[in-house]
Amino acid sequence: MRLMTTTYLAAMLLKRRSTFLTRILAYTSSDMRLDYGKFYASKTFFGNAKKRRILWGWINESDSPSDDIEKGWSGLQSIPRTIWLSGTETQLLQWPIKEIETLRENRVSLQEEDLPGASGFEVSGIKASQVDVKVSFKLPRLEEAELMDPSWVDPQLLCSEKGASIAGRVGPFGLLVLASKNLEEQTAIFFRVFKEKRWFQSSLWQDLDKTTYGAFVDVDPNHEKLSLRTLIDHSVVESFGGEGRTCITARVYPRLAINSEAHLYAFNNGTSTVRITELSAWSMKQAQIK
Repeated sequence: MRLMTTTYLAAMLLKRRSTFLTRILAYTSSDMRLDYGKFYASKTFFGNAKKRRILWGWINESDSPSDDIEKGWSGLQSIPRTIWLSGTETQLLQWPIKEIETLRENRVSLQEEDLPGASGFEVSGIKASQVDVKVSFKLPRLEEAELMDPSWVDPQLLCSEKGASIAGRVGPFGLLVLASKNLEEQTAIFFRVFKEKRWFQSSLWQDLDKTTYGAFVDVDPNHEKLSLRTLIDHSVVESFGGEGRTCITARVYPRLAINSEAHLYAFNNGTSTVRITELSAWSMKQAQIK
C-alpha cells in the first residue's frame, strides 16, 4: 500500500538573505506530519478578516473501488482547520475552525467522573453518527506508567501491537466511536501512557483498509491536561490530541453502527483509574452552503 502523507518544516524567514532558518534539526519527517491518518494533498489560505491561516486536506476512501462506483463518489475534503505555531515555534498546532461549532446542538456533559480500570460507559443523548466530542483526562501518578522502550520509534507499529484491548498500567483509555450496541463494531481512539502517546480499530465489512494509525503526543501530563477532541461524520473520524498537537484522520464503514444505531462510549482498559475532568458531546446538524 502506498502511504500518502504531508509533512511540514518549522522555519524562520530571513528576508535580507532570502533564506529559511529551521527551528528543529533533530526531528524526522515522521515527527512533523500534519496528520497521521488518511489526510494528504493539503492546501492553506490566509483569512484576512479574522487573521488566521486555514488548512484543507483530502481524505480518500478505505473501501473497495466497486463500492465507490456504487455510491457514485470517492473522497472528500476534511473539516477546515486553523493552524498556528506553538509557543516554542517548533510545532504546528491544528484545530477545527470556530464556525464548526455553529452546527452543534443537544449538548450532553459530565465532570469529575472516575473511570476505573476495565470499565466504561455510554455517552447517551446525542446522535453518535454525527457528533463533536471533547474529553479531558487527569492521570494517576506517572510512576505507575509502563517504562518507555527506546526501541519504540514507530508509533503506528506500536499501536498495532498494543491495541485498545491490551491492558496496560495507565491506559489504554479514551473513546469508542461508531460502535454497535454490542460492540461487534467499534473504532477506538485512545491514549496509552508511557511518557505520552495516542492511537486507533472498526467494521464487520471485509473488503476494507483497516489500518491502525498511531502517533506520539508531546504532552507533560504533570502540568497539562491530556485532551482529545473528535469529530465524527458517518464514515469520517477526525481526532485532535493534546490541544491540536497531533491529528489523526480515519475512514470507517460500519455495517451495524450506522445512523441511530451508532453509539459512543468512554472506556478505560488499563489497570489504573483515570479521571474524566470534563466531557462534552454535541450532536451535529447538517452543514448548509450559503
